[in-house]
Amino acid sequence: MIIQWFPGHMAKTRRVIGEHLKLVDVVIELLDARIPVSSRNPEIDALVGAKPRVIALNKSDLADPTANKRWEAYFKRIGLEVIFTNAITGTGLNELKSKLKDMMKGKIEAAAAKGRISRPVKTMVVGIPNVGKSAFINKVAGKASAITGDRPGVTRTQQWVRIHPEIQLLDTPGILWPKFEDMETGLNLAFTGAIKDDIMDTAELAGKLMERLSKRYPQLLSQRYKLTDLDKRGLELLEDAGRKRGCLVSGGEVDLYRAAAIVLDEFRGGKIGKITMESPPEVEA
Repeated sequence: MIIQWFPGHMAKTRRVIGEHLKLVDVVIELLDARIPVSSRNPEIDALVGAKPRVIALNKSDLADPTANKRWEAYFKRIGLEVIFTNAITGTGLNELKSKLKDMMKGKIEAAAAKGRISRPVKTMVVGIPNVGKSAFINKVAGKASAITGDRPGVTRTQQWVRIHPEIQLLDTPGILWPKFEDMETGLNLAFTGAIKDDIMDTAELAGKLMERLSKRYPQLLSQRYKLTDLDKRGLELLEDAGRKRGCLVSGGEVDLYRAAAIVLDEFRGGKIGKITMESPPEVEA
């Protein structure tokens, strides 16, 4: 199953990020906690460089809590701050605001020494499309957020939003685009709904998902769909699940696309269980 998705161009991405990085103190890199590798552009390290950064693992409520701890340890070992967030409920956002202020404490104190008492921390969010960036920004900013106006060097489509008395967020359009070539990255993005279903064969996609879950979370899969034999190919598992759910057409055959819609919807909504599709790489001490 080959998935190709190129909603933007890396050359444009580099230029836009470069233009805005000089305006901010801290970059918030937004990832999907279920797929921290696949939801991360491999060029982000080079693009952001030495700029202070916070990793926000969004949708953490849908991820495996044990895996969350392992990913937290991994990012800390490579020198990055980590916050677990839920852009829908607002979980983790107060912790994020506190961490941003702590990271910039030295600059704030230096500015105060020069008479700039209200020097705010300036931040920017980067993340691939459909990782929850818009919902995240809206939740962080809040309904009563005050737009403080354009700044020199910022185009009219970008605005500074005050998210806290001491923190400002540069609200920009989505600027970080994925360009992947390996099948695993494409599948993980498709599993989580980051890629529109209408460009794929959803039955094949759901079959791939069930095959993956049968290896990573066999107990959760068997409990949800009352499956007794997981030693099968993906489409066979999907057919068994569809039969259990009554997705039948004339002649008693299973409607695989109806079954696929159920499986994909339940996985994305966390109904199968709290699941993480990737494990952190080993890091040398």
